[in-house]
Amino acid sequence: MDRLIAGYREFRKSRWPAERARYADLAENGQKPRALVIACSDSRSDPATIFNAGPGELFVIRNVAAIVPPYEIDTSHHGTSAAIAFAVLSLNVSNILVMGHAQCGGVAAALDHSIADGVPFLKSWIDLLEPAVQSLSQHEHAHTALEREAVKLSLERLMEFPFIAERVHAGSLTLHGARFGIADGRLEVLDPQTGKFMPID
Repeated sequence: MDRLIAGYREFRKSRWPAERARYADLAENGQKPRALVIACSDSRSDPATIFNAGPGELFVIRNVAAIVPPYEIDTSHHGTSAAIAFAVLSLNVSNILVMGHAQCGGVAAALDHSIADGVPFLKSWIDLLEPAVQSLSQHEHAHTALEREAVKLSLERLMEFPFIAERVHAGSLTLHGARFGIADGRLEVLDPQTGKFMPID
């Protein structure tokens, strides 16, 4: 907690004065982010840092492995789906980015189920990646391949949400995929035409 308090004090000293007017506007007029970013909870792949975003610019959902679950209507709790619905239907975002990353522990657990042993809730969540695991051919680097396939699977699942499909087909919402490299800081963006991830120069 001491490190968090120290960080807060630095924020108030250096960043708050520069951002005060923006925060005041956001408080008075509400948030109007143009993009929803679905990212992994991993502490090394923070979307606001990677995209140099200021307050109010990104609506971010983070979970293990940046997974979009299937569209389901029932009485269970659907935290990720609820946040997606809020971003699209209430905030009217015009872009959704699913961003995976290198060295993803959730992806590792999907390839080696023993990693989830003794961790409540994790196995059933990671099992959502099974269709992506099954789609892998004999890749030399299965982990990297699955990081990319998991992004594609989440994009496919987004289109199962009727309100997303409707807006995509109407041209008011665009879906994107990307993968961030922890070691080199490089971002690969999915080309929807070729299905390949291309590095951003």
